Amino acid sequence: MEPVKPVPEDRAAEPLTEYVQRVNRRIRAFDLRHPPVWDLHLTGFWVLAALIDATSGGWRNIAHDTDVPFGLVLVLSVALSVPVLWRRSHPAAALLVTLPPAVVSAWSGAALQAALLQLLLVHHIALRLPLRNLWWAVAVTMTPTLVTIARYGDSAGPWNQQLGSQLVSIGVAVLIGITVRTRRDYTAALEDRARRLETERDQQVRLAAAAERARIAREMHDIIGHNLSVITGLADGGRYAAAKSPDRAAQALDAIGTTSRQALGELRRLLDVLRDDDQDGTDATPELAPQPALTDLDRLLDGVRRAGLPVRTTIRGEPVLPEGRQLTLYRVIQEALTNTLKHAGPDATAHIDLAYEAGGAVRLTVTDTGRATPLPPPALSGGRGLPGMRERTSLYGGTLEAGPRPAPEQGWRVHLHLPEESPQ
Repeated sequence: MEPVKPVPEDRAAEPLTEYVQRVNRRIRAFDLRHPPVWDLHLTGFWVLAALIDATSGGWRNIAHDTDVPFGLVLVLSVALSVPVLWRRSHPAAALLVTLPPAVVSAWSGAALQAALLQLLLVHHIALRLPLRNLWWAVAVTMTPTLVTIARYGDSAGPWNQQLGSQLVSIGVAVLIGITVRTRRDYTAALEDRARRLETERDQQVRLAAAAERARIAREMHDIIGHNLSVITGLADGGRYAAAKSPDRAAQALDAIGTTSRQALGELRRLLDVLRDDDQDGTDATPELAPQPALTDLDRLLDGVRRAGLPVRTTIRGEPVLPEGRQLTLYRVIQEALTNTLKHAGPDATAHIDLAYEAGGAVRLTVTDTGRATPLPPPALSGGRGLPGMRERTSLYGGTLEAGPRPAPEQGWRVHLHLPEESPQ
């Protein structure tokens, strides 16, 4: 015997249930697109049933008076069944229209079964109108029963059974209407919630994509801006040294090559993150390297010094910081030195004062002695230098100040403060 396979817990619906649900969805969709078609078919069915009951004499089986004229029976049958056509659009008016023929049917003793269609109208009142309309709707539907009791007494059956039977029928119609209405409202609420969740999900995806684009833009600005500034400084220095000191010019060219390869490597690592690994049909994983940290600060400073900017450092405390804070410090130092290379002019020097405090707090000050040339506004230049530094700092609740040093000192000053880390 073959082993019995375990049934998964979240098993799909049974085939018959799926079929019924599929057919129900199709009927509802067709009804929403073409409501008159369904209304005409249903009304035609009930009118035909009432006419068959009237012409075949079946109404006499329960009539209290079998001598009612055939013409009156025919008219009453039509008058009680045709208003069903407006059961969805105007259920209250349709019920009121059926009241006179229902009263005539009860008073004449015909007791036509077409009067039971009033229960269908009461059902739609409970389904579509405010529930306060049920009071008078129940009264209208009970009126023919009261007329029958007043006209024929107990000959049509005990009065309490007549009242009880009619009340139970009305109660069932109302209960079905309220149940269907509650189910529809609940389904509509679920669909609305699903739409809102889908909208929120799309918004979150767009926000995440925008944040990722901003992060990539910051990284590319830091990589390209810094390394190109270093290359420019090295090229300018090599050009001046080429005539008098060819050895220094060769060193500058070597430094340019090293800096260029470093920039290309960092860009390649950044762009590899965005590459779709499956697009070439291979399973190769791109070679990734960690983001820069404070341990890479010496290499950064060496490149800046080779570009012609003397840099001094003062470090106090123990550098025990998470990777995110280290990257923020590294990028701020990189951006500050890049701006010094661009705007400080010749013979400028830079000083980095880095102080590690308790709880992960950090104070960083980068100053230079160059010309305090105002930086172009980000809105005009399109740059992301200072805004990028402020965005990185704000991620950790820190503050960043950048501006000319106070007189009589010359140069530019960038001051960053990161507060203590929040306890996890």
